Amino acid sequence: MVPGADPAEIRAALTPTMRAEFDREWGIVLDRAKISKSLAGVMNMLGKWRYTVVHEHRAPGAYYRLLAKAELIERTGENPDARTLGEMQALIDRRLATRE
Repeated sequence: MVPGADPAEIRAALTPTMRAEFDREWGIVLDRAKISKSLAGVMNMLGKWRYTVVHEHRAPGAYYRLLAKAELIERTGENPDARTLGEMQALIDRRLATRE
């Protein structure tokens, strides 16, 4: 289920709690668009929420899990799921080796 870029269509696909967040953000981006005379922020916001609708449809609760993880990282300064640079380089090397 991929909603169109119409704000009402996106909003209708959200849960009531997410709809309230959408409405708050919608007001902010509209105010900024009035000042800047640019719709770029509006389009970015709609794109983000379209993605959120699709992701929530596939994995209910994903949005709030993401917010919780972001809060944890901000609070502790660490990502418990992060890999070290060395681990990432080893993963890249392994994948490149299998392509040859």
